Amino acid sequence: MKKNAKDEIIRAAIILFNSKGYSGTSIRDIAKLAKVNTATIAYYFDNKAGLLEYCITHFFEQYIRIMDEVFHSIDKGARTCLKQMVTELLQFQFENIQLASFVYREMSVNTQVSREVMATYSLKEKYYFQQIFERGFEWNEFRPHSIPYLIIQLKALLMMPFTNAIYLREVLYIFPNENFFVQKYLKDIHLWIDRTLCTDLPLKKGAIVK
Repeated sequence: MKKNAKDEIIRAAIILFNSKGYSGTSIRDIAKLAKVNTATIAYYFDNKAGLLEYCITHFFEQYIRIMDEVFHSIDKGARTCLKQMVTELLQFQFENIQLASFVYREMSVNTQVSREVMATYSLKEKYYFQQIFERGFEWNEFRPHSIPYLIIQLKALLMMPFTNAIYLREVLYIFPNENFFVQKYLKDIHLWIDRTLCTDLPLKKGAIVK
């Protein structure tokens, strides 16, 4: 069996799933690009569905591990913890931009795999964000906000470069794989944290947050 065959299969699958879509990609396509035979794919993943599940699970396992590790620094402050978490999650996604783009596209479809992810990894993600927001309110670092709406906004910011990569390139002429974009985008998210959440900037007179 070819050395590093499993890694080559995963790499080929991510490229093809992202460019041709899951339905438009065959096991033969993956085998050809990975330079292995179809039996090798069956050995590691059983079938195409098994390979899809592995790619999605592999992505979210790493994503949640980052959240878990960063959350241990919560005693440094909620704002500091949230900024570090956002930084590391974005960096991970930019380093795996094709995988992130494909995974988020698949998660937008109501399938058994996406429902399983929602029931496991998405709930874990919600838990960590909710804990940070609640600590921020408790420690008077953050202004009071609706936590579900904060998560909606933050998730949109974290996912946008990967769910709309074609729009960024073709319409805005912005390239999310470039280091300049990563730095600028991260700076803007940190600004969102400072301006939207933090209590050291006064609320507008008469503002009511429910």
